[in-house]
Amino acid sequence: MADTTSKTRITEIGTVMVPVSDQDKALEFYTEKLGFEKRSDTPFGDGNRWVEVAPAGAETTIALVQPREGDPIGIELAFGLNTTDIEADHADLKAKGVDVDEEISRMGDPVPPMLMLRDQDGNTLMVVELSE
Repeated sequence: MADTTSKTRITEIGTVMVPVSDQDKALEFYTEKLGFEKRSDTPFGDGNRWVEVAPAGAETTIALVQPREGDPIGIELAFGLNTTDIEADHADLKAKGVDVDEEISRMGDPVPPMLMLRDQDGNTLMVVELSE
């Protein structure tokens, strides 16, 4: 078996970046539609803001960032959000008018049920049901 012990002092994933065109609209989507809490909204530099959101109790946050010049918005994000009840979340998201897959993807074991949703800029997020 391969040695999987860490050879670094890095201890966790702290923040993932999501490029957005309008931080106020993004903050509204992530807090009101997804139910995340605002963790930070701090001005810096020449009119910039550092905005972070996260599910209640989560350690890893999502930074809603304005993209660097030339970087795209409306991308497929390479991380998953976990849920304990994908059926309820799917129904809630649809009821709130979120652009969410029409059906939950069920590929069978060992792949958990999942769905994709799109934020106000078309960034695609994956939601995966945790196994019990």
